Amino acid sequence: MRIVIVGGVAGGMSAAARARRLSEDAEIVVLERGEHPSFANCGLPYYVGGEIADRDDLLVQTPESLHAALNLDVRVRHEVIGLDPASQTVRVRTDHGELTLGYDALVLAPGAAAVRPPLPGLDSPRVRTLRTVGDAVALRESVENGAARAVVLGAGFIGLEAAEGLRRQGLAVDVVELAPHVLPPLEPEIAGPVRAELERLGIVVHDGIAATAIEPGPGADTVLLADGTALPADLIVLSVGVRPDTAVFAAAGVATERGAIVVDEHGRTGVPRVWAVGDATVATDPVTGLRRPVALAGPANRAGRLVADDILAPGSARPIPPPLGTAIVRVGGLTAALTGAGRPALTAAGIDFHTVHLHPGSHAGYFPGAEPIHLLIHFRAGDGLLLGAQAVGADGVDKRIDVLSTALAARMTAPELIDLDLAYAPPYGSAKDPVNLAGMIAENVLGGELRLWYAGDDPDPDALLLDVRTPDEVAGDRLPGALTVPHTRIRERLAEIVEVADGRPVRVYCASGMRSYLACRILTAAGLDAASLSGGLLTYRALHPA
Repeated sequence: MRIVIVGGVAGGMSAAARARRLSEDAEIVVLERGEHPSFANCGLPYYVGGEIADRDDLLVQTPESLHAALNLDVRVRHEVIGLDPASQTVRVRTDHGELTLGYDALVLAPGAAAVRPPLPGLDSPRVRTLRTVGDAVALRESVENGAARAVVLGAGFIGLEAAEGLRRQGLAVDVVELAPHVLPPLEPEIAGPVRAELERLGIVVHDGIAATAIEPGPGADTVLLADGTALPADLIVLSVGVRPDTAVFAAAGVATERGAIVVDEHGRTGVPRVWAVGDATVATDPVTGLRRPVALAGPANRAGRLVADDILAPGSARPIPPPLGTAIVRVGGLTAALTGAGRPALTAAGIDFHTVHLHPGSHAGYFPGAEPIHLLIHFRAGDGLLLGAQAVGADGVDKRIDVLSTALAARMTAPELIDLDLAYAPPYGSAKDPVNLAGMIAENVLGGELRLWYAGDDPDPDALLLDVRTPDEVAGDRLPGALTVPHTRIRERLAEIVEVADGRPVRVYCASGMRSYLACRILTAAGLDAASLSGGLLTYRALHPA
């Protein structure tokens, strides 16, 4: 059997390696149009920033090492430019001309290409993408050759990693993002601290605004923004998104949706003997049912393995699980991460849901070094099914999101998080872990013990705002018009609160949501319509800076 794999890196090379482990007799040919069949694409921004010093550290495997270890026929600078399903052949462009190669099984792993918007001046030689080792080397050479000013177009994960790397190298960096906030997949209240951290690093953020043109110049280019701002740039990083690189295969009859290859649960396309994996495929969101490509290394690697199973051991091959889209990024001293669905996707899918915010410590507060984790979870109204989670903080974000991703995969309800038996010692966590606490708050919401109001909602103009923090806290920051009563004095001043409310709803807030919850229990028992600000003033100020 000849298995031909189009594209290396994550999905393609995983399929090739697994296929060899399953069959010593198969002929396995990998066609990679670039120079490197297996490289650390997620490490590219860190090479640009100098944290990874040697470019060779980015090369996971070479054609020679793959042949020696796995007897794979890996051919670089081989670009597939045609597919004929009837004859089971692909047409390949090489440095020495074109050739036709037959297959018994074909795996398409072409990946994604950088989106290039119709922006005047985008063809300037100072504009770079960051998708390959060559891209990273070119960017670092620009830095080493004296570039002093950089503009990054796009504030997604790769864009911010590139921006931080360039800033680490001493460049003045501006980031331009068309969406209302940086890291658009995050909820705005989670993205808020990331923006503040970028500013702390000295990176200038232009969010909610479009770049309109790039004006090339003899010494530097100028990036023009819709508000009239002109940003001088010695180099420009284009990172506004990716699109599935599938035109060749779509032209041959492989079905696509919005450019992404349609596959079944085993990675099979609608064309016999043709499979597809990775960034170029469409996946069904397991939470919302919406269909979209997921351009992440982890799902691509795992899918490649399972496609090889289906080719060589179809009777026992497990289906490819739909990816949740779990992702993480470091920005300065912060980590931001998410898993599952966010508000826009849940709303688009018509799912009725609740959200809770909390700000627990990364470990026991009495042990030195605890840092707040700003965490939110979404869960379905009614049965409490966990739908998504996001967090940002200086420590402990990664393991909480990984736990919540596992809970999502297991289709746990939010209240079931309460009973997770998670590792605890003071340097690592608390007896009530942030994940447990999120479940407790969710249970209170589902049971009607806690009603919430949200920083993102328009405030009720008829409601009484009640601030239950201490006088010292109130002196530092307060919401206009709020009555201030510390939560420890709610009972003794209850008659006053009832009189001031005069039948109006009471909207209570504190710093993080705990004291306002306690106050709401007292007010509710007294017959008042009371609700607590989810996440407190910490969440409110992430959305509405003072």
